[in-house]
Amino acid sequence: MDIEKTLAERGARYGDFTDHAVMAQSLQDCMRSPTTQGAGWEALSPDKKQALTVIADKIARILTGDPEYTDNWHDIQGYAKLAEDRCA
Repeated sequence: MDIEKTLAERGARYGDFTDHAVMAQSLQDCMRSPTTQGAGWEALSPDKKQALTVIADKIARILTGDPEYTDNWHDIQGYAKLAEDRCA
């Protein structure tokens, strides 16, 4: 598949990449911010950090693109389940 065609399809579904990037990075900045209570980001294992990172990306896709595209919602459930399965 031609990369320009792929990018056009993704842009139609998810919106402008810059808007998505700003939203995704803002969410991730919030997640990584120090907390006054609770364990915070640094206490998480790499698998939980990755699950939350991908979930933030999926949330950004929903907010900047097509909120009715069920694949993003399904993916969020999947990454949450992967993290849940690894809880002590």
